This record gives sequence, structure tokens and C-alpha cells, in this order.
Amino acid sequence: MTASATGNVHSIGRASSAPSLAPMMALVAEGMNQVNAVILDRMQSRIPLIPELAGHLIAGGGKRMRPMLTLACADLVGYAGTRHYKLAAAVEFIHTATLLHDDVVDGSGLRRGRKTANIIWGNSASVLVGDFLFSRSFELMVEAESLKVLKILSGASAVIAEGEVNQLTAQRKIDTSEEQYLEIIVAKTAALFAAACRISAVVAGRDEAEEQALDVYGRNLGIAFQLIDDALDYESDGATMGKDAGDDFRDGKVTLPVILAYARGTEEDRAFWKAAIAGHRTSDEDLAHATRLLRQTGAIDDTLARARHYGQRAIDALGMFDGGKAKTALAEAVEFAIARAY
Repeated sequence: MTASATGNVHSIGRASSAPSLAPMMALVAEGMNQVNAVILDRMQSRIPLIPELAGHLIAGGGKRMRPMLTLACADLVGYAGTRHYKLAAAVEFIHTATLLHDDVVDGSGLRRGRKTANIIWGNSASVLVGDFLFSRSFELMVEAESLKVLKILSGASAVIAEGEVNQLTAQRKIDTSEEQYLEIIVAKTAALFAAACRISAVVAGRDEAEEQALDVYGRNLGIAFQLIDDALDYESDGATMGKDAGDDFRDGKVTLPVILAYARGTEEDRAFWKAAIAGHRTSDEDLAHATRLLRQTGAIDDTLARARHYGQRAIDALGMFDGGKAKTALAEAVEFAIARAY
């Protein structure tokens, strides 16, 4: 997928080669060196456990997609300053803090192919270091000297927490609606993608239309990203995902593939899903059966189709911007997010 000379971006599915984050990584490589320096500096503490535990996750092989989006969007809108480096670091700290807290809530054992911090250091240390990183992120926001940026990122942090609580209340409830599911993923995943992109237009002093366009781009990319993650929980494996396969299934999380399969299943199928989501059918054989039902009902295929739909909405939001390396890289990032399932 490429941007044409006139600035138009082709639709998803027309890439001549496997989509990659490489164009974005190349675009922001120098800037990410600055961001990483900020991250390394601000995760330090006179309490040795804090940088040790935070560094375990921060240096754990993540793609740093969210801070890269902040830098790429800054390039897209022609920002020539330096404030976006601290803001990109703040975005990464918010994301890392939520991961530390999520792994405690979910009781996860693997993250990015490594043991989770809560398994190594315990739940209490993971929660408290997550709190430390949230605090550091707010310090960085303040240093950007923009009340609007502070409002956007602090608002996103609150929305993420709301999304996690909403997901917790929906856990093991097979009657969770598609509407509630979408509310959950918009909050817990897409809100930070949207904020990470939008703040670049704010620090660049661009108009509200460009701010909103980057918000729409990030929000729809985040939705597509989470839809793919939820499909991969059934279609991938631990080595590929960097986390235990079937975690959502065993945790009783009602994701879109499950919602669709349950709605389309026979009485026998629905009885299985009720038992599985309630936590009574969680063996490897049960996971394999669940995956077969998802395929038979077209639930996985339709989840991927929804992801492509939201991905195209993200790409369409870039239409108002001039063509160039940044626009091409941002468009291909969408394609990459979706191609992970293929």
C-alpha cells in the first residue's frame, strides 16, 4: 500500500508485498533515539526495584508503536520542534503502566514472550511501579507546556481505566453485546492510539480539522488492532503472539469472535459457550473445540473483515494530508496491524 503522488492512499489489500512497520521505523528512527533517551532517564529512581521492574517490560521487545505514531504524525503535519519527544515517552509510559496493571488483573504469565513482571516480582510491585510510570507520564505532559495536550492525554488515561473496568464487569458474561464490546475496545485500546496521534497536531499548532483527522486515524487503527488481537487469541500461538494462546478464552473474556459464534451457534454450541465463558470448559481440548466453532460459524473471518473496515476508515482519515513518506508509513502501519492475522 502506497501513497500516490497526489496524496491518495490505496485501499487495504492492494499491497504488492507483505506490509511492514519498516517505513515508519525508518521515518522516526532518529526521533525514537531521543524518545528512548527520555524513557531511560525518566524510569530511573533511587529505589532500585522501580527501574529494574519497569525496564523488564519497557526493554522487552515491544514495537513501541504508539510513540512511533506520535513521531510519524508530527512529521506528517510538519512539526519541527522537540516537544513531541517527551510526549511520545509519556504515551509509552501510559501504555506500559496499563500493561503492568492488566497482567495483574488477568493473572497473565507471559508478555512479549517473557515472564510477566507480576510473575517475577509479584502483584504489589507491578501495581506500584505501574503507578510510578503513570506519575512520570504526567510530569512529561506538564513539561510540554500545553493544557490541551494535558487534557487529551489525561482524558485518554481516564478512558482507558473506564474501559478496563467495563471489561472486568463483562467478564464471564456470555450475553455481552457487540455494542458493549466495541465500547470496551474503543476505551481500553483505541483511546490511546487516538491521543498519541492527535497530540502531534496540537503541538504543531495545526487546526481542529487536522487534529480530528489524526484522532480518527488513530482511533480506527486502534479498533482494528484490537480486533486482530482478539482473533489471534484463537488463531495464533504463544510463540507468535508473545503471550499464552487462549488467554482470553480461559479468562472468560467475551470478545467479538465469541459474540458472533454464540449468536450463530446451535443450542449445543451455545451450551458449550455458556460453560466455557463461565470457566467450566477451559482445557486445551475445549480451546480447540472453541476454535473449530469460530471457524465453522465464520466468526473469525467476520472479525477480520470488521478489522479491515476500521483499517480503511483509518486510511481514509489521512486523505486531507499531502502525500509523502509520513503518509505512506502511516497507511502501511494500518495494513501491517491487520496483516498480523494472515
